[in-house]
Amino acid sequence: MRSLKIKVLYQDRAILVCLKPVGVASEENGLPALLHEQCGGEFHCVHRLDKSVGGVMVYARSGRSAAALSTMVRERKLEKIYLAVTQGRPGDESGELRDYLYHDAAKNKSYVVKSPRRGVREASLQYRLLSEKETPDGRLTLLRIRLETGRSHQIRVQFGSRGLPLAYDGRYGSSLRGAPIALWAAELSFAHPETGEKLHFSAPPPETLPWTQFDISNFPDR
Repeated sequence: MRSLKIKVLYQDRAILVCLKPVGVASEENGLPALLHEQCGGEFHCVHRLDKSVGGVMVYARSGRSAAALSTMVRERKLEKIYLAVTQGRPGDESGELRDYLYHDAAKNKSYVVKSPRRGVREASLQYRLLSEKETPDGRLTLLRIRLETGRSHQIRVQFGSRGLPLAYDGRYGSSLRGAPIALWAAELSFAHPETGEKLHFSAPPPETLPWTQFDISNFPDR
């Protein structure tokens, strides 16, 4: 992994924005270590992606920037947009999903529960249908998702619990195998922690299944 080249979208003395590869951890000895090897300096993780998910991430390069970005995350001022492909089609072309989620750390799996209790957190997201396609494996649907909260495995479990698992996500009900989970951190918007300038970064998903089954030439579709 140490020879892996990380694509950097932007960097200055305060932050670095890059594409996290699928299969690399976003914390500790994962992507921060690779960035240190490639660029030098320290990199503080202020938000996370599952190891099995790739896409746009921002890292702080100082404690001051980390504190500012962490506040944005907590106050929901760091906007995260994802692309996902589900098996099946939501009933509505756009909508909001709200659930109570419990994350079992021992099993590293999240569950939708009916009511609040110790360890349960509220989760919400908004989605919009971009495209759908009938395939030999059934109907696949491309969604644009705006996270309102950032819970463990949130997108995966919220759709999976509704019988709409993300393609290739066997942990949450997908019957498909042979490709990474069809979830991609596609866009990231936030204010620069030092200058306050509004920044926006985007990157299309990789040219692999199931993304290649959809026309994403107009990405990003805002």
